[in-house]
Amino acid sequence: MAKKKLGLEDLGGFVFSTDENFEVDPDDLNSIETPTPENQHLEAHYSNKGRGGKIVTVVKGFKGADEVLTQLGKQLKKKCGVGGSVKDGEIIIQGDVREKVMQLLKQEGYKVKRVGG
Repeated sequence: MAKKKLGLEDLGGFVFSTDENFEVDPDDLNSIETPTPENQHLEAHYSNKGRGGKIVTVVKGFKGADEVLTQLGKQLKKKCGVGGSVKDGEIIIQGDVREKVMQLLKQEGYKVKRVGG
């Protein structure tokens, strides 16, 4: 028995337009404008949930291109001298280095708010 098509994602990303002059530029789909650091409002969280009791600092609220977020994550990890990762639009830094991360982000021009514990 054939699987029913339930939504647009089941059509494989097909887009239809009745506009005769409609053109999709692939570069436009991947380019996301990244606001300047002064226009970013980030949150520095402290967390140990789902990590076997290990403490991490999580930076949330970044808006913009994934490449810029990844670069910022690398920069923070290097300056703190710890490991971490960038997943789902969040920067995860190992250890309780929230104060240092907040200071580094403020030096870069970001608006940072301390959230939780």
